[in-house]
Amino acid sequence: MKICVFGAGAIGGYMGAKLAQAGADVSLVARGPHLAAMQAHGLTLIEADGRRTSVPVSAAEDPAEFGPQDYLVVTLKAHSVPPLVARMQPLIGADTTIVSGVNGVPWWYFHGVGGDLEGTRLASVDPGDAQWNGFGPERVLGCVVYPAVEVIAPGVIRHIEGNRFSLGEPDGSKSDRALALSAALTAAGLKAPVRPRIRDEIWVKLWGNLSFNPISALTHATLDVLCTDPGTRAVARGMMLEAQEIAEKLGVKFPIDVDRRIDGGAAVGAHRTSMLQDLDLGRPMEIDALVASVQELGRLTGTETPTIDTVLALIRLRARTAGLY
Repeated sequence: MKICVFGAGAIGGYMGAKLAQAGADVSLVARGPHLAAMQAHGLTLIEADGRRTSVPVSAAEDPAEFGPQDYLVVTLKAHSVPPLVARMQPLIGADTTIVSGVNGVPWWYFHGVGGDLEGTRLASVDPGDAQWNGFGPERVLGCVVYPAVEVIAPGVIRHIEGNRFSLGEPDGSKSDRALALSAALTAAGLKAPVRPRIRDEIWVKLWGNLSFNPISALTHATLDVLCTDPGTRAVARGMMLEAQEIAEKLGVKFPIDVDRRIDGGAAVGAHRTSMLQDLDLGRPMEIDALVASVQELGRLTGTETPTIDTVLALIRLRARTAGLY
């Protein structure tokens, strides 16, 4: 089984390092000083318990060095994927499965869902249908990513918490390809359940990302503060209730209520969300995949989204002002 992780930063590097430690045939596509460090010294992984190991990895900038794969795991920021679809083509063979480990509403959301919206394309996350046409939705295996990991220096990754990568076919089946990848990840010490309702998990994670990320970038508050301050908690709750109405119209079932979800965010503590980190570092933020996509789904389902619309307008202008959108 050949596995290539495209975008081997924090999450992709963590998955790749664990697979390599377990003896899997895994390759990593990365760039810049991070790639140079991995090529020279291997990938250094600092586990949550403080253990530090150096893992030899096969890493390159040019995907053509690795050729067609059984699994292509995409762990880029959502807005980075469409422009890179053409570069990934050397990794895609006749039977390649594309594992979409990207935040937000996935571009393949309406593949295999059935009903009137079957095959609907989402412009907010896949402009020009780059992924739909370049990958093909029939290749996709959904993946919801939970680990908290960061790159603390080129070639050095620190694992903070979590080791679950939930997998799921768009049509809900327990396919051979899903079970085989689950077995490989499990052998690497990761949790990789195959879920029959992967969209439910996508929405529970998205619930927080949709609201906590832009609010934190606008206020510079950490999760514990924005989830407990009465004003920002009310804004987040309003966004989440609008999103819940949309999702339930699409057949999603939420296992927890909105207040428990917000309390869960507060319990994480003084965490700076990815969107706030990107703003501070001068990197483009995942505004479209996390927020605009939900607005687009609201339009598709005839759902009013006044709170989401307001926060989206504010975070877009904040990003434009910083030259990041």
